[in-house]
Amino acid sequence: MEYPKIDERAPNFKLLNQAEETRSLADYAGKWLVLYFYPKAMTPGCTTQACELRDHKAELDALNAVAVGLSPDATKRLTKFTERDSLNFDLLADEDHAVAEAYGVWGLKKFMGKEYDGIHRTTFIINPESKLVQVMNKFKTKTHHDDVLEMLAALQENV
Repeated sequence: MEYPKIDERAPNFKLLNQAEETRSLADYAGKWLVLYFYPKAMTPGCTTQACELRDHKAELDALNAVAVGLSPDATKRLTKFTERDSLNFDLLADEDHAVAEAYGVWGLKKFMGKEYDGIHRTTFIINPESKLVQVMNKFKTKTHHDDVLEMLAALQENV
């Protein structure tokens, strides 16, 4: 697994969201994009992470930023997740995990003695010109939103 390079254009994507609308990297141009990869919709950690981003949407808006979640789930599961938790941002279905592979977050995982391929929980901050500026891969789901907001503020100070 290798992440895309910082200060280079982020890998493009074209995926369906929870409403089965096509979204691509270009749809978020002009905004700071918080593209976060998570393993599976409606699981405890992923729910915590999504709900905290939902609850802090106003702070993201104030920083000209938008959160977008991406997982290997089907759109039907993403629809249920969005409706169940009143999520207010796009969730994208990467069922063949091609985008996860392009971002270097698909790979071998271990859980309870079993090994399998899956998404490694990682967040990419992409600037309004679609360049990758930060990779976050060490955080807790409960405080992910705080880390994201702090990182966005710091990045924007340096612009």
